[in-house]
Amino acid sequence: MTYQPMTAWVEIPVTDLEKSMAYYDEVFGWTSQMVTDMGPNPIAILDGADNGGGGHLYPGKPPATGTGATLHLSVSGKLEDAAARVTKAGGEVLGPIVDIPAGRFQYTLDLDGNSIGLFELGKK
Repeated sequence: MTYQPMTAWVEIPVTDLEKSMAYYDEVFGWTSQMVTDMGPNPIAILDGADNGGGGHLYPGKPPATGTGATLHLSVSGKLEDAAARVTKAGGEVLGPIVDIPAGRFQYTLDLDGNSIGLFELGKK
C-alpha cells in the first residue's frame, strides 16, 4: 500500500452564514471568503487552509448540541487566547485544557452548537 498523508476538508453546517463566518474569523484570526459559484448554496471558505486541508461553512442543520463529530482546528498563538475569543464571539468553552503528547486542546461549541476543539501544537 502506498502511504497517503492525512488530508482533510471540513464542512461545518451553520444557521446564519454571515454571522458564523464572522465568528470563525474572530476566533481563529482568519479572513474567510463568501463564494456563490461552488454549488447550490453560497458557502464561506475558511481562511487558514494549508496544503493539508481546509474547509467551509454552509447553510445547513447542525446536529443537536455536542452530538456530532468534533473538529479540531489549529490555533495560532496561545490556546488560552483563542478560548477567550470563543467566549467573546458568543461561543462556549467546555472543560479544561487537555495536554497530549502532540500539544494541547480544549473543547468548545460554536454559535450553532457544533463541537470544535481548539488545538495548540506542542513545542518540539
